[in-house]
Amino acid sequence: MLQPLPTRTSTGASLGSSPMLRGAMVDGQFGYRTRPHRYWTKDARQCHLQVIARPEEKANAVTKIDRIEAIIVDVPTVRGHVLSMTTMLTQSVVLVRIRFSDGSEGLGEGASIGGLSYGPESVESVKLAIDTYIAPALIGMDADGIAAASAHMEKAVKGNPIARAAVECALWDGLGRRTGLSVAQLFGGRVHDRLPVAWTLASGNSQTDIDEAERMLDARRHRDFKLKIGKRGVKQDIAHVAAIAAAVGDRGTIRVDVNQAWSLTEARYGARGLQEIGCILIEQPVSRDKLTALKSLTDGYEIAIMADEVLQGPADAMRVAANRSADVFAVKVCQSGGLKPASDVVAIARAAGIDLYGGTMLESGLGTAAAIQLFATVPEWQFGTEMFGPLLLKDEILATPLEYKDFSVTVPQGPGIGVSLDDDKVSFYRRDRTVTVKAIAGE
Repeated sequence: MLQPLPTRTSTGASLGSSPMLRGAMVDGQFGYRTRPHRYWTKDARQCHLQVIARPEEKANAVTKIDRIEAIIVDVPTVRGHVLSMTTMLTQSVVLVRIRFSDGSEGLGEGASIGGLSYGPESVESVKLAIDTYIAPALIGMDADGIAAASAHMEKAVKGNPIARAAVECALWDGLGRRTGLSVAQLFGGRVHDRLPVAWTLASGNSQTDIDEAERMLDARRHRDFKLKIGKRGVKQDIAHVAAIAAAVGDRGTIRVDVNQAWSLTEARYGARGLQEIGCILIEQPVSRDKLTALKSLTDGYEIAIMADEVLQGPADAMRVAANRSADVFAVKVCQSGGLKPASDVVAIARAAGIDLYGGTMLESGLGTAAAIQLFATVPEWQFGTEMFGPLLLKDEILATPLEYKDFSVTVPQGPGIGVSLDDDKVSFYRRDRTVTVKAIAGE
């Protein structure tokens, strides 16, 4: 016969037990307890129980969203990251921490690339949207009702997928921590323990990129390489890619990202040339609003054409899939509006027979871990992933960095997204601290 388990308050005081484990004495009154409210502390075995003094409150006992905080951190990159529209020397992200009524927390991240030169959201606009519109709308809502909270966000804020994604991710992380489940388990469970990771070569110099590729191959860190092109003329870009492709040979794969820089005429010339030198994929060669041009390239060449910036969530994914305007979808959690919308983008692609690529917005380890949790539940990534964001940064803001080895990244273990922040590093790199320090110094 099973023995009754002891019931404890959140402070650890014994409350006695019942054969049915339904009630407990609190200050002389018989009350009901809710399910365990778990949150990760230094002692992973600790389990906190919320005890309700009055039975009539049992049905209404829910964990609420108490507070939503958003900060900007700026971390230098290991080298200049050259895109068609800008050169990045620092990556800025928005870190979100949600505090819940049971004492638990959830972490999320919103990342953009190169500020407003890349897309319609910047880290400044993401923080503003969260502080001014999203947080006031969600405070007091059921923390476990992520679908309801997401719908509420969409009503409170039109567009702004990165801002919504940062908060939605923190809600999933909080739910995972309370239940002791990983985000991957919440989305159906892992089918992968590790995911392949491509590296982006973006110095703009052919020999520099070749040397970098050789180091990555020797260290068994990456063997799939994506080249950022589009800043120079098409002929010069093809020559640049050809030099690197020849150096890498059959030891790896080469794909390019044009970041919308080409006209349709340029893209036709570029697609033919890249196809001939063995490049396997072209990412978003034309502007995101030129869907007909994207389809023309998809239909006209054997080389795979990948949609990226055009995909701002499930509705865009359906629009692109409806007339098969791309061969591949670059799935990005931030760009999709969150983990659940990103999973919907994946579902649309799989149903339409469109291949998948796990994309990045150059998130820190936090946002990268969240994406990896989701991507680990997808059976096949035909073109791999590029979850290298943390490796581009000079410093690590996670307490325990993600593990990269054997050309892949390990899916984090543990509840929620499976990682925690290094608070000292976050404090050092947070933007408002930098402003405060300069003000004190009189600069």
